[in-house]
Amino acid sequence: MNILLTGGAGFIGSHTFVSLVDAGMRPVILDNFVNSHTAVLDRLRAITGHAVVCERGDVLDTAWVEQVLRRHQIAGVIHFAGYKAVGESVAQPLKYYHNNIGGAVSLMRAMEGAGCATLVFSSSATVYGDPATVPICENFPRQHTNPYGHTKLVIEDMLQAQRIAHPEWKVAVLRYFNPVGAHPSGLIGEDPVGIPNNLMPYITQVALSQRPRLQVYGSDYPTPDGTGVRDYIHVCDLAEGHVAAIKALFAQGESFTANLGTGQGHSVLEVVRAFEAASGRTIPYQLGPRRPGDVAQCYADATLAQQLLGWRATRSLQQMCADAWRWQSRNPNGYR
Repeated sequence: MNILLTGGAGFIGSHTFVSLVDAGMRPVILDNFVNSHTAVLDRLRAITGHAVVCERGDVLDTAWVEQVLRRHQIAGVIHFAGYKAVGESVAQPLKYYHNNIGGAVSLMRAMEGAGCATLVFSSSATVYGDPATVPICENFPRQHTNPYGHTKLVIEDMLQAQRIAHPEWKVAVLRYFNPVGAHPSGLIGEDPVGIPNNLMPYITQVALSQRPRLQVYGSDYPTPDGTGVRDYIHVCDLAEGHVAAIKALFAQGESFTANLGTGQGHSVLEVVRAFEAASGRTIPYQLGPRRPGDVAQCYADATLAQQLLGWRATRSLQQMCADAWRWQSRNPNGYR
């Protein structure tokens, strides 16, 4: 069974490639390599022992995507391709609306043309905005606090409208929380372009003295230590959740929306301490003002995913930090 991974050379996409191969499926990567590196392809070949099929191009090119779907006889798509930095989306909203929403429209039109109607969409906990309570359930009100979250919310609505208009479409919307860690081989991991926007890769670069200190955005949140609390999930757990989701769509034929998270929140300073223990390095940090668009606490109720998919996150924060450090220490310059 051939599965197309848009943005498949990226952080989450590359780990999902490995999990799909482990599950006996045949993933095909589609990527424009704007936020990823071609070097990941050789790493995936080394991990899986399988040839890596990759189509280089942009998901915004509808006709070309339809050709890819037809040429590889794609049975289902997992859609990762999209920009994901909250701060950048606040500064450059049109960039995000064009790429994220336009890319989703282009992909769905290509799928219609190729007769492919099975899709797993990489959504985000940002569609919950600033939740009134935690843990967050799938039936909580949706809102947004930044353009990135708005794009995810709009795409969810587009998928719902498509399902109503065309009941043959089977869609899994996966709202996941904060992916961190790396493959235990140390061969693939998170390699952001420029200054990292996410916590873990920034910490790893500080541990390697590539950056002088961690800037902690916000120390006056209503949390135990004043810093933001997030649900950090190991990227390999997340990848396995995507495999479980596409299997469920094929087996049960029912669309669904599910959180992928651990169900447990950790503050920024908790993550810093856990990383120091895993790496043996001291992480200097500086407390600063809150960042626009951020919320105080965000962690999942992951019960539904366990009920629907038989999936749950099993890897600890300590393992997330150890795997992230193994990746970064062995690849101090990422894939470059």
